[in-house]
Amino acid sequence: MSISDIQNRGRNPRICMPTRRRICKQVFHCSLYEAEDVLVETNDVDLICLEPDTGFRWRNRWLNRLAFRDVSDRLVLANPGVRSIRLTRDYDLFVAVCQSYEDLLYVNGVEGWKNRCKTSVCWIDEVWADSIHKYRHWMSALRKFDHVFVGLRGTVGPLSQAIGRPCHWVPGAVDTLLFTPHLSPPARVIDVFGIGRRHEGVHQALRKMASRNEIFYLHDTSAAAQAAAFDHREHRELLARLSQRSRYFIVAPAKIDSYAETHGQIEMGYRYFEGGAAGAVMIGQAPDCASFRDMFDWQDSVIEIQPDGSDVIDILRSLDAQPQRLRQISQRNTAEALLRHDWVHRWQYIFGVAGIQPSTGMITRNLRLQELAERAATAAT
Repeated sequence: MSISDIQNRGRNPRICMPTRRRICKQVFHCSLYEAEDVLVETNDVDLICLEPDTGFRWRNRWLNRLAFRDVSDRLVLANPGVRSIRLTRDYDLFVAVCQSYEDLLYVNGVEGWKNRCKTSVCWIDEVWADSIHKYRHWMSALRKFDHVFVGLRGTVGPLSQAIGRPCHWVPGAVDTLLFTPHLSPPARVIDVFGIGRRHEGVHQALRKMASRNEIFYLHDTSAAAQAAAFDHREHRELLARLSQRSRYFIVAPAKIDSYAETHGQIEMGYRYFEGGAAGAVMIGQAPDCASFRDMFDWQDSVIEIQPDGSDVIDILRSLDAQPQRLRQISQRNTAEALLRHDWVHRWQYIFGVAGIQPSTGMITRNLRLQELAERAATAAT
């Protein structure tokens, strides 16, 4: 791979970060690409855009299959078929952002990163505790990093035990500068916005309201998360604009319909960060877990409705009769998101654990977020 495939954002970039954005385009990857973009915007980063090489599809598929039975634990250190690039300079920090275990293989396309980077970080977003034994041969790949972060709080302990050293929890977030409605407040012309996994009872109750022209209910009609995004930034921009124009935003615990993955582990998903940052009133279920109680600990962060949809109509009508309360919820959600749930807040935590000083760009972004939060706390949306 030529040097042109590395996006050098500074004369002496201190951070090296590979990205799979030219290979993995499914919608569910887009939020993490957004997180990468915020790091690039606020730091001097060499963003290495990995690309598939000849035979990538079959090599990646078979490598993933064989790794489950590889007692040597070496296959997870092999290149899955991306064009290799060898680093030719030194960095303070190497960052690998992974959605799941399989994405660790892409890191192997960057040759020499361990020797060229003083400190290394792996941020692996979705690792369910019950899956660790199944992916035990992937642990050798995680052990190569100096610091490991995981997006699910209930996984921190089991994963720490599996790799033999402490892991750290990093919750989801959002580009709040993109999602906040307080830069140019639009009219909230969508009554209820629901995307991703859902409770069928709630969905059908809202469909009935929509059929009677009581509400405008915007929802998925296909498994959109598995679809390929043309461009991750365009996808996130559209999601932000729709969310800003929504009065109510449906939320539910992560993977609510996939016990085979969660095995009862309760976690919060990205919808809470997106809906809150956009100033929508979130309706649904608050996850019964410490992570949610710590991250969304303000009044009315989520308006509870029954999963079977039996009370959603009455609750929406009751809320509609309380415009002042709705304004307060919207303002509070937006302000709290700006102060606590921007991607820069997650990067600052990661930098702190890794012993890396925050950049001027990160400090400047924080000041901007605080300014907007003050505006959000007092202005109606």
